[in-house]
Amino acid sequence: MNRNGEERMFTDYVKIIAKAGNGGNGAISFRREKYVAAGGPDGGDGGKGGDIYFEVDPDSNTLIDFRYNKKFKAENGKNGEGSHRYGKSGDDLYIKVPIGTIIRDAKTNKVIADLSKPGQKELVLAGGRGGKGNSHFATSTRQAPRFAQDGEQGEEKELILELKLLADVGLIGFPNVGKSTFLSMTTSAKPKIADYHFTTLEPNLGVIKSEYGDSFVIADIPGIIEGASEGTGLGLQFLRHIERTRLLLHVIDVSGSEGRDPVDDFYKINTELKKYSEKLSRRKQIIVANKIDVMQDESLYNRLAKVAKDNKMDIFKISAATGDGINDLINYVSKILKTLPKEELIDIEDSKIYTLKDEDDYTIYKEDGKFVIKGEAVEKVMRRVNISDNESLYYFQKSLDRLGVNQKLKEMGIKDGDIVKINDYELEWED
Repeated sequence: MNRNGEERMFTDYVKIIAKAGNGGNGAISFRREKYVAAGGPDGGDGGKGGDIYFEVDPDSNTLIDFRYNKKFKAENGKNGEGSHRYGKSGDDLYIKVPIGTIIRDAKTNKVIADLSKPGQKELVLAGGRGGKGNSHFATSTRQAPRFAQDGEQGEEKELILELKLLADVGLIGFPNVGKSTFLSMTTSAKPKIADYHFTTLEPNLGVIKSEYGDSFVIADIPGIIEGASEGTGLGLQFLRHIERTRLLLHVIDVSGSEGRDPVDDFYKINTELKKYSEKLSRRKQIIVANKIDVMQDESLYNRLAKVAKDNKMDIFKISAATGDGINDLINYVSKILKTLPKEELIDIEDSKIYTLKDEDDYTIYKEDGKFVIKGEAVEKVMRRVNISDNESLYYFQKSLDRLGVNQKLKEMGIKDGDIVKINDYELEWED
């Protein structure tokens, strides 16, 4: 219960903002020494910004804490100092999440990390590198450089944290068909059970043991209704939890007590699965014809059995209330699970997302008569430059040469007096 006396809701989807630490700035400093120009440069480097890691917390099973704390920031690196003293690196930040958490880039929706193994830890956002002190820029012709590099910015992203339960078997079906009763009869889980729709407002997990000593994890997925794949009711929220199961038990009420048509229910639920995920719709499925103890019309079961045969699916008759048929079903499920591989169901789409940007990545285009340069490589160099210092500008020109920017500008027909724009700076081209 929370402080207001309300039940704590299961939280399986949150958005947060996370920022890695900025790198510290390099120092501009000169030692006091006779007969050395300006005392000799001795500015130290700035420290690296802290990285952000996500790691599995074995004691957590919900993302509830992220509903109230949505901003995370790693420590910045310290600035360099004189006498070649390096700035201290910022501390890394470790964010703990439940096992089964998927981390996505909110902007691209790509999966950055899948924390599905005990003890797993993943680097998600890299801290900025520290800037170099002026001692690095001394040459035989430039003995007293009066510039240093600023530290790089740490990566910042809006992230989606999404919890996908790690269960072998998922119980699916319309509300009030007996899934919670089945779970309570076969495991030590204690779901709320009542004779009304949407009894279950959060997934319940339990461990089932067969008579042969095998065990598997089963999840009672809250009732999915028609339109769930478009977000109707609670369906879309809970469809996500089925993705990781290897086998689906489709529980269908064949009693006729509520006037439901079992065949119609079968096709409606499978239509929602297919709309949500083509891959999910092909997951192996066993039909569980429940409430046979109060079945009023045998033809309801017979019609469903024909559908099972037509779709090459197994079907079991059970009563979750009395226990009839449950042992046979459990033993069969245990046997089938041994034939189903534990595949990786989530694809990491872009492994480069963990790393700093490619240093040769930039684009040049013309806009309003100006040559605009965009890209992390050039913008990074620009951030390191003291625009009012001639020696720093010379270093900037050399860096642009190294990146091939100047050559590309010439190929695009740049002339004396043309404006080149980088970040918020506009520079006049001189050949």
